[in-house]
Amino acid sequence: MTTLLSDTRHRVAPDADRPLPVWPMVALLAGYPLWWIIGIVDVSWILFGALQLLYLLRNGRTRAPRGFGIWLAFLVWMTLSVTQLDTFGRVVGFSYRHLIYVAATVLFLYIYNARTRLHDTFVLGLLTTYWLITVVGGFLGMLLPTTVVRTPLSYVLPGFLLNNELVNHMVIRRFAQYDPTSYFDVAPRPSAPFLYTNNWGNAYSLLLPFVVLYLIKVRHQRRFWVLLPLVPISFIPAAATLNRGMFLGLGLAAIYLAVRYLLRGRPGVLICVVLAGVLGAGAFTASSFDDNITARVEDTSTTEDRAEIYLQTLRSVQDNPVFGLGAPRPSTNPNIPPVGTHGQFWMVIHSHGIPGVLFFLGWFAFVVAGSLRRTDDVGTVANAVVLVALAEVFYYGFLPVGLMLTMIAAALALRGASSERGPLHRDRRPRLTRSRLTAGRDI
Repeated sequence: MTTLLSDTRHRVAPDADRPLPVWPMVALLAGYPLWWIIGIVDVSWILFGALQLLYLLRNGRTRAPRGFGIWLAFLVWMTLSVTQLDTFGRVVGFSYRHLIYVAATVLFLYIYNARTRLHDTFVLGLLTTYWLITVVGGFLGMLLPTTVVRTPLSYVLPGFLLNNELVNHMVIRRFAQYDPTSYFDVAPRPSAPFLYTNNWGNAYSLLLPFVVLYLIKVRHQRRFWVLLPLVPISFIPAAATLNRGMFLGLGLAAIYLAVRYLLRGRPGVLICVVLAGVLGAGAFTASSFDDNITARVEDTSTTEDRAEIYLQTLRSVQDNPVFGLGAPRPSTNPNIPPVGTHGQFWMVIHSHGIPGVLFFLGWFAFVVAGSLRRTDDVGTVANAVVLVALAEVFYYGFLPVGLMLTMIAAALALRGASSERGPLHRDRRPRLTRSRLTAGRDI
């Protein structure tokens, strides 16, 4: 881990009187397996968010980009949706989601302001470490699909909390989504270190572009040769997830980045994407994973179930289009998941109404539009990752991991090019002076 995160070649000029420390981010992401074992991994974002907030308050001067008010408007609106809750269990779920949104806000501000120590290469190394943890979890899901881990926290929680389905899944962990008693003969799908396989696919698709960029940045160092073979190896658990949405996200990222670099006169990226696509498609077809995905589509009704959930969600919005219903609700069909799930878009519009989803999507659309002018590699890749998140929001639940990774990408995309001079740095925009920041970007 130290090798991935350390980089003494880049010197970044300080941009704050009291630079924010890096250790909360390192402990949060690199320490993820520890929080998983203890049983607090899904609330670790909240705990470290509170710590990061204290550092921001101590720093005394927190900056935010123009347009950040769109996200703050979403926070206010989703908070008002609490008035629509009617059971204690839904209050518990709403409280957790509310704190996750607040923690994501703090995480964005922390990355956005911590340019002195959390410079681009360091953050890329940290995300690569988190990607490695994700890949290891994927292999564990393949090797131990039926393993159930009862964390220490599960033994001390009161019964009324442990009986809550969301809390129960957080403290009693599994390495894979697998039901050997199911009528459908579906192979185990890795999910560790996350709750669900879709969380794994979402995280993998958002992380891999940053991993590839990190490899390019450290290509003259020894760590490059350690990491390089791990990328094709990681395709094994990725394919085992049978995650169609993940493949769509990665394909979108590859095509988008190839076109952007081609327009800049750098066709090498497009050539690499084409070669990787051909090799990947060949290997995928030659393996059994292609047959497994086909069998999953033919033998299960996931597509039909999603369509029914989405239709019921749209009908529920008609009943309360302003504030939504505050939380997912049981479906009229007992054989499918609750209404307002299976996609962050559907959860937000169901739980927080039409204004809520407009604020939510509006913020990330603003990030994509606002970072299009970035011509350096970090800004370009971060812009692409947020675009991928905007596409995946319609079929992936983002809480907590997907939202956090998207907020990190948004912070990298909007905070502008740092003063480090990496091998691929191309940002020629003039640096913002303190007076300009104070006039237009301070809160």
